[in-house]
Amino acid sequence: MLRLSITVGLLLAASVVVASGDTADQRNGNFALSGGEAIYQGICQGCHMADAKGAEGAGRYPALASNPHLAGAAYVMHVVLKGQKGMPGFADNLSDQQIADVVNYVRTHFGNHYGGTVAPAEVQAARR
Repeated sequence: MLRLSITVGLLLAASVVVASGDTADQRNGNFALSGGEAIYQGICQGCHMADAKGAEGAGRYPALASNPHLAGAAYVMHVVLKGQKGMPGFADNLSDQQIADVVNYVRTHFGNHYGGTVAPAEVQAARR
């Protein structure tokens, strides 16, 4: 049931992206969003909420706001790439740049003030 609610949430997020004028790149499945904030708003906030405080109901979506787990950039990058628990991975849907952008965004917003950034080359290496 949790996987179904996540899939529905992702489909809804994708429809919002398409309805807003951004489209999915049909050649490689990438969302045509650029910048961490746009990617968060177009994909992530459907589950983690606009304020990044998470939600509970049909599933449990952890808060990203003021989250000490986001201190490790490599950990966050891994979760976005590969997924964890009920969260799907986005390795097949987002480019190296997009993943770096959204990881850097969540680590520096919503009450998070973690230093260091993830570069697209690091994402590319982590895909292996």
